[in-house]
Amino acid sequence: MASKKPENMSFEATIEELDNLVEQLESGDIALDEALKKFERGIALARSGQAKLDEAEQRVRILLDNSDDAPLAEFTAVPE
Repeated sequence: MASKKPENMSFEATIEELDNLVEQLESGDIALDEALKKFERGIALARSGQAKLDEAEQRVRILLDNSDDAPLAEFTAVPE
């Protein structure tokens, strides 16, 4: 099965695949060429994940900036 392009994956799927790649690379049980391919894929996933985080942060900032300077209230969890 061909790998999805990182930009077409959800953030959660990106992190899951990246975590799996790290485990495989840390095991040291793969050939150099395969390790380089996995490393390259990992870099692409990490960049895509960072871009998704940056986009989410920007959206949060926009939402907070559009709140008419309303102060943020401290969140207190209600015990169940």
